[in-house]
Amino acid sequence: MQDTHTKPPEAAGDPCTAACAAGMLLGAKRDGILRFMGVPYAAAPVGPNRFVLPQPAPVWRDVRDATKPGAVAPQVIADPAELEKLLPGVDLMPLIGDTMIFGDDYLVANIWTPALIGSAPVMVFIHGGAFTGGSGSAPVYDGTAFARSGVVCVTINYRLGIEGFLPIPGAPTNLGLRDQIFALQWVKDNIANFGGDPNNVTVFGESAGAMSLANLVASPLAKGLFKRAIIESGHASMVRPIAVAARLTKKLAKMLRVAPDVDGFRKTSVQDCLAVLKKVSQPTANINLKNSDGREPSFGLSRFLPVFGDDVLPEHPLTALEKGSGGDIDVLIGVNRDEMNLYLAHAGKKIGKFIANLAIKKAEPRGGEVLRAYGINDKGKHAGAVFTEALTDLVFCLPARRFARAHQGRTHFYEFKWKSAALGGEMGACHGLELAFVFNTLSTVSGAKGLAGPNPPQNIADRMNNLWADFARTGELPWPAYDKATCLVCTPETGEVAPERDMAAEPIVP
Repeated sequence: MQDTHTKPPEAAGDPCTAACAAGMLLGAKRDGILRFMGVPYAAAPVGPNRFVLPQPAPVWRDVRDATKPGAVAPQVIADPAELEKLLPGVDLMPLIGDTMIFGDDYLVANIWTPALIGSAPVMVFIHGGAFTGGSGSAPVYDGTAFARSGVVCVTINYRLGIEGFLPIPGAPTNLGLRDQIFALQWVKDNIANFGGDPNNVTVFGESAGAMSLANLVASPLAKGLFKRAIIESGHASMVRPIAVAARLTKKLAKMLRVAPDVDGFRKTSVQDCLAVLKKVSQPTANINLKNSDGREPSFGLSRFLPVFGDDVLPEHPLTALEKGSGGDIDVLIGVNRDEMNLYLAHAGKKIGKFIANLAIKKAEPRGGEVLRAYGINDKGKHAGAVFTEALTDLVFCLPARRFARAHQGRTHFYEFKWKSAALGGEMGACHGLELAFVFNTLSTVSGAKGLAGPNPPQNIADRMNNLWADFARTGELPWPAYDKATCLVCTPETGEVAPERDMAAEPIVP
């Protein structure tokens, strides 16, 4: 693929070098922090490596330049005009990636470290993007603040869409999750060369990255690769049985005019696959991905999900958690109070009762009951606002709560409530808003078009970045663990702790 840049990279800074298993790296030191960008943790997944297990990165002889971001996984480029329609006047590119470099060698890691000598705690971040987009080099994920607090921060890319989350007969399933596991093994084997402690690794992720991580907590293949997990706006309920996901495989093969097996898909180009991915991802695409109970676990947010019934996820992750899988991992899991505002704050104004009922029943058979429980028939309540609130709970909050209850290890729960001033205040505490506070990168989302509005509070970013770093350091948090008796939830921006709120959908949806 041709490289594409939307803006020039930053100045590299002072040169520095470090070693990994495949060779020497040239990094850059800025403001006291060492950065190594675009470091291959696996071989390029192209040619003979396409649709196969991740392979070790080839050894290089010369010093490899790691001063600039590497390539990102193949994906459909976000259309600024479409984003403008979704959220007029709000710039989402800092969360998606405003510098997109495409190339074959995209299974890479980015590393920020305070020093190459030492044994600092390690945090590895898995980006979101509906399992079809995003990258670990998006501006909001800059790990400088974590490194400044004494943590080695790593972000990774992984295979997406057809390449990573389509169960193709003859190919390994869950290749995107397998990439993440391979990257965590690379961290365990190499991070000491970057001043990190391989025995003190915390993995954190957001949205699809958090869904991935929730699955890794339950996966036998990830056992021993990390001690702690921070699951932001994610859970383990967005998975499909292989047989259901196979419908998507057959649909795409038909669109591509190839056999629905690995030999057929290997005859396609990545660009052809992206073209059909874009078509099948449209809301109007006619494909049934409901489970046997009539429910669609992604609620239409993504056709591509991890599958269970293989060696990565032998059974549904919640079932595995209830049996004790991942019980040795400390978990911090949480949600944003107004998750679905990111998708519906603007469009929701046009939704009436008929459309709300029609849309929710496509994913939840008892959706009509849910909407009535949230007050869709109440005078003075707008149908779009009720629909948005109900989906926030159905898609994010209730499944996260059920993950916390299923996990047999120590679990803490949070609910982020700080409301953005963007879009006239309509964004609220929307999906993805906490990221710039967690990474302490408010400058990427502030200003006239920033997701966080013109003047987001720096003290909250300082607080949340420290909370996350302290959890990675010791596993401790300044509020009690979540359990079925007390169900305590912390508002991380204030420190307030209270029992979990009532959720009207909970008694309705099994």
